[in-house]
Amino acid sequence: MKDRPQDLDEHDLRPVLSEWGIQPAALDYAPVGFGDYHWIATDTDGRRWFVTAADLRLKEQDGEAALRRAMDTADALRELDFVVAPVRTAHDETVRLVGARYAVSVFPYLDGVSGFFGQELTPAHRGQVVDLLARLHGAAPPARCPVLRPEPALRALLEQAIEESDQSWEAGVFARAAGALVAGHAAGLRRRLAEFDHLARKVDRSELVVTHGEPHPGNLMWSGDRCLLVDWDTVGLAPPERDLWMFAEDLARYEDTSGRRPQQAALAFYRLRWALNDVAIFVDQFRRSHERTPDTEQAWAAFAGTVEELTA
Repeated sequence: MKDRPQDLDEHDLRPVLSEWGIQPAALDYAPVGFGDYHWIATDTDGRRWFVTAADLRLKEQDGEAALRRAMDTADALRELDFVVAPVRTAHDETVRLVGARYAVSVFPYLDGVSGFFGQELTPAHRGQVVDLLARLHGAAPPARCPVLRPEPALRALLEQAIEESDQSWEAGVFARAAGALVAGHAAGLRRRLAEFDHLARKVDRSELVVTHGEPHPGNLMWSGDRCLLVDWDTVGLAPPERDLWMFAEDLARYEDTSGRRPQQAALAFYRLRWALNDVAIFVDQFRRSHERTPDTEQAWAAFAGTVEELTA
């Protein structure tokens, strides 16, 4: 995030970081990613950590509890050499609250080259990712691993926004335009929700595996020859296609490596679920109070583009 959180700063973080035994000499804001806030903590010996503060208002149901389950799951998967897992506190926790709104996790600071969302991976890099997904899907599910529902978490809010699309939104600078966008594409959004329900009935959920949920280039890092997977807050048990729809060109490799043949209906289902979930998250964001910032401008462009593409 380019924007800093308005109600969380370095002064708030320092006491929390002491739970990890970290007394930072420097705590520098890192304007990276989208959705969470990040800092790099450096102690007096030059050791560094990557600090993440999640805004629980923007998470799916169960907020703090869901994030704890996800971080505990990532920690339990750390024996997989591509999993960048959180560091536990002295009290054996992977998450600590800062007030009622934010939850902090700490990760090892790694040297490497990060990807970015929308990046076109080389065939070799795609192959690396598909191979590590096959290993992830073959891992024994940790006890704390969430079982994910197929429904987008904010579907009810999206449906309400469509039904109330004749009402103006007044919460912020993009509110009216966002309301008009939903109103102008209401019929198309209803069609895609109906298609989602049709595909859901075709998805075989008899075998659920550990999935990352967002294995796009923005959550990848290359450290030497190793491909690492970061940002595990969406980890959970689901059909493997939840991760695979982004790698349609490499499904034969996945089948050879894993012994599983991806379902076409499930690939289409999770591709559509991703888009509908994004639309629902943006609807929620633009119905809340907000201002014009680099992050809301980026969110507006993504919202408009996703709706246009989804309903074309």
